[in-house]
Amino acid sequence: MQSQSAQTGELTGQIALVAGATRGAGRAMAVELGRAGATVYVTGRSTRARRSEVDRPETIEDTAELVTAAGGTGIAVPTDHLDREAVKALVERIDEEQGRLDVLVNDVWGGDHLLEFDTKVWDVDLDKGLRMLRLSVETHAITSHYALPLLIRRPGGLVIEVTDGTAEFNKTYRGNLFYDLAKNAPIRMAYGLAQELKEHGCTAVSITPGFLRSEQMLDHFGVTEATWRDAIEKVPHFAIAESPVFIGRAVAALAADPDKARWNGASLSSGELAKVYDFDDADGSRPDCFAYFKDVVAGGKEAGAEEYR
Repeated sequence: MQSQSAQTGELTGQIALVAGATRGAGRAMAVELGRAGATVYVTGRSTRARRSEVDRPETIEDTAELVTAAGGTGIAVPTDHLDREAVKALVERIDEEQGRLDVLVNDVWGGDHLLEFDTKVWDVDLDKGLRMLRLSVETHAITSHYALPLLIRRPGGLVIEVTDGTAEFNKTYRGNLFYDLAKNAPIRMAYGLAQELKEHGCTAVSITPGFLRSEQMLDHFGVTEATWRDAIEKVPHFAIAESPVFIGRAVAALAADPDKARWNGASLSSGELAKVYDFDDADGSRPDCFAYFKDVVAGGKEAGAEEYR
């Protein structure tokens, strides 16, 4: 029988806010929190009435419905997390409706379309670079500023900063100065928040998926979740890819762990947490992307991705 991240109903009564839950990891984290029984506020800029600058079809209303279908309660609130007043109003609404916040997931990103890899900082489009930082750093800071006073009312609260790459992995330059800053900042933010939250009995961590089979990545390779292995011939390292469900289960496991404070300030990955909490990806495998990249891609070990699944 396939293992799960958290038992059904284990988070019943818990209130979560997943900021940036329109698609990919954010959607999966919201759904898995809901599957464990949580009420999940899902936010983003892409709605059925209007697309964001990312210009993709996924919407926060879709995510909320998936949360509810999984067994939780999904509540979609259109929110631009660069808009301070909008974020303040969001938190006030959660306070008015629920009177508590147990889990905050800072997953706002939406900057892939701004990337110019292998371009020097003096040649990069400065507006794109600065926009990337606003989307990935400023949004997280604004959301924490307004949401944490609600979260710290009760001990046991959890803040998750979502990024791309562990602290160890991101010691390697990410090929674009702004992207490098954008993906390292949440790791440091989690560390800093951990220092501020511990006196309130709350925990902050950063977490990263591995090679994520998001909707956008699947479209990029011209495959679907059912046919994703067809892309391995062109991109061999895609063999270690994981579905968004994997990080969703990681987050649900963290939220349900009564001893989550042991992770305070840590940089974590879905593959690492799968070993601790004993859960699998949707297909029953257990990919450890960062071990694969360390040993095989960077270390030159002769091994296939299947040995890391």
